[in-house]
Amino acid sequence: MNGHGQFCPVAVACEVFAHRWTPLILRELFAGSTHFNEIRRGLPLISKSLLAQRLRALEAAGVLTCVDPIHRSYPEYRLTPAGAEFKPVIESLGVWGQRWAIRFDPQNLDAELLMWNIRRRLAIDRLPAERTVVRFEFSGLPPRYRRARVFWLITERVEVDLCLKDPGAEVDLYVSADLGSFARIWLGDMPFSEALRTGSIRLTGRRDLVRRFPSWLLLSHFAEVPRPIPTLDRHAP
Repeated sequence: MNGHGQFCPVAVACEVFAHRWTPLILRELFAGSTHFNEIRRGLPLISKSLLAQRLRALEAAGVLTCVDPIHRSYPEYRLTPAGAEFKPVIESLGVWGQRWAIRFDPQNLDAELLMWNIRRRLAIDRLPAERTVVRFEFSGLPPRYRRARVFWLITERVEVDLCLKDPGAEVDLYVSADLGSFARIWLGDMPFSEALRTGSIRLTGRRDLVRRFPSWLLLSHFAEVPRPIPTLDRHAP
């Protein structure tokens, strides 16, 4: 039997929403991704075939629509009004995960995913007016991690590009960071100033960029969600 075999609205909604990867695909769409490769960059472990399957299923369920590619270079995926109603569900999942879940597992650290999120969570109005190249190099990667550890972020007020290969341009700012420390900053668990003080993040280059760089980062969408304050066990000896 396909599905849960129930007519309950929760059950039938789960048959659309609760498949593996589907909530994260919706997360990417809400974050502004519209093309297949953009969605996949936010989900580096999903196979192309499974992503295509999930997108077709969401289109068949009326959650998204695929814009006719005849007049475009690549198909574009857009949420329908039915899909847009999932936004508070995704928001609630993120808030719950930030507040209650054990979020930080060193084995799940992913430099490419972090950089993809940094690229789309920059305060555009705080960036230098001129074209600026920032080189990132991460240490402390998990043993099983096999993707890039060096990245180039090319920023302009109108566009921000992320490169996995040296673009051949002069670098204005160098960021050397322990990946775990940067992930903690991104999640709101560590102040940037502390990472600079301990040396887990080092900034070198133009002095004005070194000073302003931390203000460019908007951090995770859920970074400001408060965590519960640990309480002492009154029965502890």
